[in-house]
Amino acid sequence: MVDDARIRRRHGLLLGSVFAVAICGLCYELIAGALSSYLVGSSVTQFSIVIGLFMFAMGVGSFLARYVRRDPLTVFVAVEIAVGAVGGGAALGLFYAFTFLASYLPYLVLSTLAVGTLVGLEIPLVVRVLRDRDAFGEAVSSVLALDYVGALLASILFPLLLAPYLGLVRSGFLCGLLNVGVAGLALWLLRAEIAWRRPLDLAALLAAVALLAGLVTAGGLTRFAEDRLYQDEIVLARETPYQRIVVTRWRDDVRLYLNGQLQFSTVDEARYHEPLVHVALAAVPGARRVLILGGGDGMAAREVLKHQSVERIDLVDLDPEMTSLFGRHPLLSELNGGSLRDPRLTVHNADAGKFLERSGATWDAAIVALPDPSSAALARLYSTSFYRLLLRHLAADGALVTQATSPFYAPDAFWCVVETIEQTGRQDAPGLTVLPFHANVPSFGEWGWVLATRRTLDVGHLRLDVPTRFLTAATLPALFAFPADLQRRSVDVNRLDQPVITRYYERGWRTYNN
Repeated sequence: MVDDARIRRRHGLLLGSVFAVAICGLCYELIAGALSSYLVGSSVTQFSIVIGLFMFAMGVGSFLARYVRRDPLTVFVAVEIAVGAVGGGAALGLFYAFTFLASYLPYLVLSTLAVGTLVGLEIPLVVRVLRDRDAFGEAVSSVLALDYVGALLASILFPLLLAPYLGLVRSGFLCGLLNVGVAGLALWLLRAEIAWRRPLDLAALLAAVALLAGLVTAGGLTRFAEDRLYQDEIVLARETPYQRIVVTRWRDDVRLYLNGQLQFSTVDEARYHEPLVHVALAAVPGARRVLILGGGDGMAAREVLKHQSVERIDLVDLDPEMTSLFGRHPLLSELNGGSLRDPRLTVHNADAGKFLERSGATWDAAIVALPDPSSAALARLYSTSFYRLLLRHLAADGALVTQATSPFYAPDAFWCVVETIEQTGRQDAPGLTVLPFHANVPSFGEWGWVLATRRTLDVGHLRLDVPTRFLTAATLPALFAFPADLQRRSVDVNRLDQPVITRYYERGWRTYNN
């Protein structure tokens, strides 16, 4: 009778452990993929690397489990402590590796292989122990069912709760504590069946203390690495479900970084935002309704609001934290002149494509200030399908302008934007005029934009009658002249099913970053 009670207790503990370790295992994988995407960019590549390595390592771990001849329960407890310690600290380790090591990829590979191998050991060991009570087939089906349910729960918890509210580093430490907690519970309830109890007790205690300390101090630990990564004083740092937002300041220079990529410097941001906005609005004198896609920092909206004819601005940005910060933070709202609080502006926190699909409105001018096409997810916002959708919402005499990355560093990507808009116009908007232009922005180098209007446009007659820091009526037409080394190239059109622009973009920037 006592043995039956002990076996039932062990059975329940182990099945509950499967559920917990399934949650942790998938979270470790998601954390590594998301953090690498934040740090390096190219989310498809980073997630592919992490998922492939993790699955391979799990296979290695499952294979190694066959060599555990004795005390599978003891080995399982040891593995839980190890995976908690290694997996729990992996996110912070990746962050520090990116900051301090010359090469990030080797550390990512080693870290993912280590965590994946330990995770792969867990399930086979649990099945071995459960066979004492259940038939093999029943044990396997119970374990796999709970493993899949735990993975489902992790896939829900990670984007909705863990990443947005705890951040990636704290989420890692929390999952590590859960793994060690499973080991501690086994050491408490099943002590009689576990060998090497005292060393395991000590290991579990030390791991729990280290992980708890990491959980409590994660903000300071991350800030230490970011201080060295960004060099300048960090004014604020936020991690959202969509990106990591960091704002730095050195004297009068305030800079915004998204996922480690510079978005603007106040020293020269006018050289980016003024051409982005005023060229399009000069092409549509008297524009009343303006659409801004992206631009959650409110800088483009600040420039639009200089035009007295504008009655309504719809600003669409995916990340509500972004628009909230730049709407209420004193320093940031000062930079954009309080544009996000202007009664003429309405913020829509939504995906740009989904917003256009649902909207029935038309706009006189559309300003596209979306991130560079560094991933397949962003490449769709530079596709013929997206531009076709956008043109449907453009007034008959309207104009659209999009930022189009650098014609110097990523020329194929730049001219791909031009070619894609032209192709869209030939099919859906006959007579569309497409005009690329460029300017030098010291923080970024040579930068490019593309203007498209539904009528023939003489850039020599564009007028500029608002106050500016960089652009003048005399220099505006000169933006459309390209020197010999920036001339047009033959490139393919970017489509949803063939996102060639991402390859062009990565190839171009890789040439200068290596």
